Amino acid sequence: MATARCHARILLLRPRLSALALIGVLTGFAGGPAHAQIGSDRYSSIVVEAGSGQVLESANPDATRHPASLTKLMTLYMAFEALRDRRIALDQYVPVSPRAAAMAPTKLGLLPSTRITVDQAILGLVTKSANDAAAALGEMLGGSEDRFAQMMTLRARALGMTHTTFTNASGLPDPNQVTTARDMAILARRLISGFPGYYKYFSTPSFVWQRRVIANHDHLLTEYPGADGMKTGYTRDSGYNLVTSAVRGGVRLVGVVLGAAGAGERDAHMMTLLDQGYGQLDVLTDRAPAPVSRGIFPSAQAAPVERPVPRPRIATVTWGVQAGTHLTEKAARAAAAAARRAAEDGVVHVEPVTVKHRTVWRAQVTGLSQADAKATCSVLVKQRTPCAVLRIDPRQVASR
Repeated sequence: MATARCHARILLLRPRLSALALIGVLTGFAGGPAHAQIGSDRYSSIVVEAGSGQVLESANPDATRHPASLTKLMTLYMAFEALRDRRIALDQYVPVSPRAAAMAPTKLGLLPSTRITVDQAILGLVTKSANDAAAALGEMLGGSEDRFAQMMTLRARALGMTHTTFTNASGLPDPNQVTTARDMAILARRLISGFPGYYKYFSTPSFVWQRRVIANHDHLLTEYPGADGMKTGYTRDSGYNLVTSAVRGGVRLVGVVLGAAGAGERDAHMMTLLDQGYGQLDVLTDRAPAPVSRGIFPSAQAAPVERPVPRPRIATVTWGVQAGTHLTEKAARAAAAAARRAAEDGVVHVEPVTVKHRTVWRAQVTGLSQADAKATCSVLVKQRTPCAVLRIDPRQVASR
């Protein structure tokens, strides 16, 4: 029924799109291939209500596509599952092999024989989509990345992702790595329902790595009210991909767009699909409809590499906690990790300071709401751990 509604909607859109195309010819904007919302041979999409799985919109939802960096959603699922089962810990170190360090960009620039924490690796995946961090995490969880990919595929099939095969942890190009829009929606719903505490990672606006502020690639976090995650992806073979989850009026939707011709077009189309989904459920979207006059997808062409223009972000006050000052970095890291477990959110930060010509270490967790910071301190104080609530100046960014 949902597919039939979608086809009917497409038929209704065609006269409007034809008129727009004619306007383009008359005004000189039709120098390239014809544009249409649905037309690329690698395009597919789906919008579902997250709680029930009800399909609200779909187009080619079961056609196989290359996931690109959406693959990292499965890598993160495996990591969250290991964290939940206490097979790994957020403050546990992930070794970086020469193979992981040699992954193609995008990457954090990890060096062979170094290590990062599980927490840092997760942040690298959800913000920068770091391929080196994904490979390192996969090697730790599976023994090798090839073995981890087999584990990913088996777990995906158990979740109901019947048309998905993974061959690596990052989504770097491989002709045998395929998925569908429907399978990605299944995975997104499982991440939301199965790991409510860890799902918060996907809304991380940025994190600091080696004194660099790394912004999240997902612009819908700031451009679509109610959006709180998921993941972008791009390779030449896949086009521009996006999985988004948003909450309006207590209703959570999950949208998947695969095979867009550009990042801006992909984002605008996702916003339109989500608006249509909320419209079917009579949930107000409180925003103007996304423009469709630009067209969404040109006819099947390999998507060119686009350099995204950095978008200004409005600095907002964030909060954190300080779990004491310690004589050694190791002790401070342990205290900060314990504080983060109590918060179930935030970013671990250890900061050296000099007091009376002596270096001591502050154990902190940043990136919390004021309410979460106060609640975390309340828990820590009950555990007889010293704690102070911090108000973080957005103009001051601490190093990890």
